Amino acid sequence: MDVKEAIRAAIQELIIPELGAIKSELGQLRVRQDAVEKRLDDVNSRLEQMNAHLIDQSRRIDAVRQELIQRIDETNKRIDETNNRIDAVRQELTQRIDEAIKRIDETNNRIDAVRQELTLRIDETTKRIDQTNERIDIVRQELTQRIDETNNRIDAVRQELSLKLDRINARLDHFSDAVVRRDEHDLLEKRVSAVEKELAALKRKVA
Repeated sequence: MDVKEAIRAAIQELIIPELGAIKSELGQLRVRQDAVEKRLDDVNSRLEQMNAHLIDQSRRIDAVRQELIQRIDETNKRIDETNNRIDAVRQELTQRIDEAIKRIDETNNRIDAVRQELTLRIDETTKRIDQTNERIDIVRQELTQRIDETNNRIDAVRQELSLKLDRINARLDHFSDAVVRRDEHDLLEKRVSAVEKELAALKRKVA
C-alpha cells in the first residue's frame, strides 16, 4: 500500500465518522434553526401587527391631536371674543360709572349750594323770628301795662259807680218813704229818670 492510500484510509477512518457526527449535528442545528426562524417569523409577524397597531394608534392620536388643536383654537377664538366683549362691557360700564360719579358730584354740589342757601335763609328767618319775638315781648309788655291801667280805671269807675249807686239807692229809699202825693211821685219819677240817664252815661264812659 502506498502512502496516498494509507493517508486516504486514515482520513476515512478518522474524519468520516466525525463528518457523520457533524452532519447529524448540522441536521439538528437546521431543525433548531427552522424552529428559531419560525419563532422569528412569528415574532416578526407580531411585531408587524404591533407596528400596524401602533401606526393606527399614531394615526388616531394624530387625528385626536388635530381635533383637539382645532377645538382648542376654536375655544381660544371664543375666549378672545369673550375677552373682547368683556373689555367692551368694562369700557362701557367704566364710562357709565364715570358719568354716574360725575352726576353724583354735580348733585352733591347742588345739595351743598342748596344747604348753604337754606342755612342762610334759616339764619335770616331765625333772626327775623328773634326780632318778632322781641317785638311781641314789647307789645305784650305794653298791652299788659295798658290792661293793668284799664283794669285800674275799671276798678276806679266800679268803685265810683258803687258809691253813686249806694247814694242813689239811699235817695230812692228816702224818696220811696217820703212819696205820699201825686206831685211828689212825679218828682220822684223825674229824679229816677235823671239817675238812669246818669248811670247810662257812666256805662258808656266805662265801655
